[in-house]
Amino acid sequence: MKPAAFDYARPPSLDDAIRLLADGDGAAMPISGGQSLLILMGLRMTMIDTLVDVTQLQELKQLRDDGDGVFVGALTTHATIEDGKIPDPSAGLLARVASKIAYRAVRNLGTIGGSVALADPAADWPACLIALGAEVCIVGPGGERRERVEDFVRGAYETSLATGEIVVGFQLPRREATRWGISKVSRKSGAFADSMAVAVEATDGAPRVALAGTASRALHLPQVSLHLQQHRTVDAAELATVIRAELAELVPDADPYQLRCHVATISRAIAEARA
Repeated sequence: MKPAAFDYARPPSLDDAIRLLADGDGAAMPISGGQSLLILMGLRMTMIDTLVDVTQLQELKQLRDDGDGVFVGALTTHATIEDGKIPDPSAGLLARVASKIAYRAVRNLGTIGGSVALADPAADWPACLIALGAEVCIVGPGGERRERVEDFVRGAYETSLATGEIVVGFQLPRREATRWGISKVSRKSGAFADSMAVAVEATDGAPRVALAGTASRALHLPQVSLHLQQHRTVDAAELATVIRAELAELVPDADPYQLRCHVATISRAIAEARA
């Protein structure tokens, strides 16, 4: 199918982009790489009156190392991260996640900001950023605000963005001696994950485990994370029991196949982080 008719705007400044989005009253949408949004529009799963092209906005392209952390602009492409062209406080996790997203042609255009703002439950970046304890930086008519990624993503294709707001970038904390693991199950190469888990541990903070591929959104797993904090040596059977108990609470509608995938990816991610 083809998308319904829409207007196209390419604002020269961030203020102009915010104004266009605010004036759209919910019917205007920012676009950068468009690797997911254009597909949804073609299928008419989303109806948009105005596309606001933000690819020229310098505020969304910033890359900063602040000492205690790194700021990654929303327009940073997956390929840029994969190629190690950004300051990386994650000891290689960001590049690993980026390299597993779809195909290189998609990674050349798709952006980290677009991925998180779209909030596909199976997308890679929300789970990764949740595991890293990252914050999303948002600018809108009311000024700038920051929010934890795990709070920003509210549900399937649902975020806390208000009318006129736009994701500017992400603040990633720097952790000491970071160890991490990732596991992903997809039905075919390049496809969104049926299940994806990311585990991050460091000497200066509590472990964090996140899960993507649920029916609703990427999730932080606090009970699994606490179990890792309390047990330096993890018994596989005991860990699986903790995982299943938390999944029963957080993902109650998962079918048996999904539960097996989630238990497996979470266990494998933790095992890699502790290898």
